[in-house]
Amino acid sequence: MIDNKSVEIMAPAGSFESLMAAIKAGADSVYFGVGKLNMRARSAKNFQLEDLAKITEICKKHHIKSYLALNTILYDYELDDMRFLCKSALDAEVTAIIASDIAVIQYAREIGIEVHLSTQLNISNVTEVRFYSQFADVMVLARELTVEQVRHIVNTIEKEEIRGPKGELVQIELFVHGALCVSVSGKCYMSLANTGHSANRGDCFQTCRRSYRVIDETTDEELVIDNKYVMSPRDLCTIRFVDQLVATGASVFKIEGRGRREEYVYRVTKAYKDAVAHVQMGTFDHDKAVEWEQQLEKVFNRGFWHGGYYMGRHWDEWSASYGSRATQQKVYLGYVKHYFRKAGVAEFLIETGDVNVGDALMITGPTTGIVEATVESIYVNDAPAESAQKGDAPTLKMSEKVRRNDKLYKVIDRKDYQG
Repeated sequence: MIDNKSVEIMAPAGSFESLMAAIKAGADSVYFGVGKLNMRARSAKNFQLEDLAKITEICKKHHIKSYLALNTILYDYELDDMRFLCKSALDAEVTAIIASDIAVIQYAREIGIEVHLSTQLNISNVTEVRFYSQFADVMVLARELTVEQVRHIVNTIEKEEIRGPKGELVQIELFVHGALCVSVSGKCYMSLANTGHSANRGDCFQTCRRSYRVIDETTDEELVIDNKYVMSPRDLCTIRFVDQLVATGASVFKIEGRGRREEYVYRVTKAYKDAVAHVQMGTFDHDKAVEWEQQLEKVFNRGFWHGGYYMGRHWDEWSASYGSRATQQKVYLGYVKHYFRKAGVAEFLIETGDVNVGDALMITGPTTGIVEATVESIYVNDAPAESAQKGDAPTLKMSEKVRRNDKLYKVIDRKDYQG
């Protein structure tokens, strides 16, 4: 057993399905947005104010921490809304608020809510840590730092005993997986300039992810670019060297992806939870890292940048295509009609496509989170069958509980997807 302090795995939650998937995967904490004052305000599945109490109730039931992201730039006309949201978070007993605007930071501290600092502050040195320690107990460092720089900051915090408002040593948080922005700490104005929608206000149109042509206005010559997605970085993936990140002494590993689906949250959270556990048991090795990486490749990704700035590399890994390069695709089939607890059997209604013996399935729901299963047998109208078609109501054996109206998907290799 390696003598390492515990590392908190923080998972994103953009829906109740993702929240439950994070819990099932072993997350120690989740972060989420409510309404419009967060960096994922454009998300169609963003939580609303009336969800806040339910979210924290679920988190407390499962003994995990809850962090409310209130991390956009704020204007004067939004300050009353911000204060109301902070008070609502206090009443709901949210663990902490993630913020970057000093208006939020000061008000949250004034009413007694713990503050964690957002990546938008781009904290890159010890002087900044010393300054912000008067406000915050946890600080996420800029993603552009190296492992050595992170280790120096953590060591200095311990040496100088830099403490936050709770009187405890400031904790350092690191992003370990997910989307990267072409701009430093996401401080991009391209979306605002092109569309009038500000990335710094949670309203990014991700115009950088598109392909562009470069034209010489003098000669009208079109310049050829080897990679046409030259402003769309690959996703950060640190699973191969997560042992080095643990060794820095950082306390929290944060996974990007509040706009991602529940299968992403589940697989990524589980992979990093398992990897950190193996590091701390002294059983982490390259072969295991490859296995975890294969799991990560199954869900949304733009290709991986291994090592990233943490390993002192210059940016040279751009997305090779638009959108996801996930190796698996889920295809909607239908929903759960009934679950028979004693028999461990669920009845489904197939609304499209078909399900066959041997198929890989995924069932998701706001209480269930995510359940994965392989079809071992099918019964249609109480008779054994090899498959079930659109309109059928087959019963399938389930190893875990599912619930009425949970959605049923077939999981297939992306190369075989014809949708």
